Amino acid sequence: MQPLRWEKRGHIAHLVIDQPQRGNRIDAHFLALLQDICDAIEPDEEVRVVLLSAQGPDFSLGWDWEQVEQEGLMPFPLTHAFDPLATLPRPVVCAIGGRCLSAGLELALCCDVRICSRDARFALPEATLGLLPLAGGVQRLARVVGRSWATYMLFTGAEVDASQALQIGLVSQVTEPQDLLTEAETICQRIAERGPIAVRYAKEAVQWGSEMPLEQALRYEADLTIILQTTADRAEGVRAFLEKRRPRFTGT
Repeated sequence: MQPLRWEKRGHIAHLVIDQPQRGNRIDAHFLALLQDICDAIEPDEEVRVVLLSAQGPDFSLGWDWEQVEQEGLMPFPLTHAFDPLATLPRPVVCAIGGRCLSAGLELALCCDVRICSRDARFALPEATLGLLPLAGGVQRLARVVGRSWATYMLFTGAEVDASQALQIGLVSQVTEPQDLLTEAETICQRIAERGPIAVRYAKEAVQWGSEMPLEQALRYEADLTIILQTTADRAEGVRAFLEKRRPRFTGT
């Protein structure tokens, strides 16, 4: 079985981590598949949003350490291991159940929206092995939850439960386990119904603008807004509002 599979349903690309018997651990094969899948999604204009989920009781227990060491992947080739997902020009929603540890959390941090079930647990326990997170977890965690919580999690390796994850902004919503995928799909469908160009630009404005000084980021955002004024989707949105109907966006 492939450790990562995907299929397209309408405007949503469903990515599923699918090795529950191994704790959905991440290895070189997984990383190669992730690259190939993202390469397939990137030019597909029908895909407006990506949903990442996992089979089994745990989202991911992290790296397959034995395989990672055998393949000689540590540490530098892993620094950008999840960049194909992080840089995908589509919103990515992540549905997390059970334990989300080490590389599993680093992968989830590359997504734009994270929701979890009440049984979810999060940790970057690499310090207990005398390591730092290998795939951008330090920087992405600090950018998502802030310095105080990031340093606490990194220094102690402590697990954060679902309610704490919601409190610190690591996730946006907590559901019952049986409702996790349904709620994630609802969020994806809601995103897919929005103007696809506007949504992509919103992701771009947040992703790149947050790294800029405020004034530069505001100019960047204004440039994107000006470009949007020239699109057919913008005109359709105005017409739909005036005609009191749902817009029919085409991504043009």
